[in-house]
Amino acid sequence: MSHNILAEFGSTALMIIFGVGVHCDTVLKGTKYQGSGHMFAITTWSFGITVALFVFGGAVCMNPAMALAQCMLGLVPWDMFVPYAVAEMLGGFAGAVIAWFMYADDFKASEGVIDPIAQRNIFSTNPIVQNIPRDFFCEAICTFVFITAILATAARAGENVLLLAIGVGLIVWAVGMGMGGITGFAMNQARDLGPRLAYQLLPIKDKADNNWSYGLLVPGIAPFVGAALAAFFVHGFLGLF
Repeated sequence: MSHNILAEFGSTALMIIFGVGVHCDTVLKGTKYQGSGHMFAITTWSFGITVALFVFGGAVCMNPAMALAQCMLGLVPWDMFVPYAVAEMLGGFAGAVIAWFMYADDFKASEGVIDPIAQRNIFSTNPIVQNIPRDFFCEAICTFVFITAILATAARAGENVLLLAIGVGLIVWAVGMGMGGITGFAMNQARDLGPRLAYQLLPIKDKADNNWSYGLLVPGIAPFVGAALAAFFVHGFLGLF
């Protein structure tokens, strides 16, 4: 089981290096891709998750919410839920720190030039117009669609890891483009809270408020709600697993 836990850590860290890295690219002064926009960022997130699945295999969750859904479906033992979630959160933190180190010169060049809130949002998801009840609903629905689609794809892909990895990338791209503009579509506590903690601790000057009251509630809890609903739907309605 230690191999599985390390795979959760490594795959989540790799995913976050791609994800936080692309936001560094689009936001920070001095990068070659500054200003490339959300299409560029969402596409890179999607491809990055596909790459992580290529490397670590289709069994990794990379997401405490996905781990919950798989425990509910009997795909992951319940006694592995906490170790998986901890490994994923640590992977999210480590990946964000690595991305910051890679772009440290650009963070330096951005001091006093790039809005601190824009720099904070490199690491975590935060809405432009904050409405907690609606944001919670949107994050739960995004997660429900995301996890339902991945589980259905996994059931139909069987042992074809390459097909599953490509399918997951397309799912992330579609959900991000179609439903992600309200909250930033975390759908994953390790994607948001791990990097959010990294931003809190890293030596970045003139930091914005880290918006923990939002982070702990919306990307912290709503993905679990969406994941639980997805597990019930996949098993009860689709008849899978």
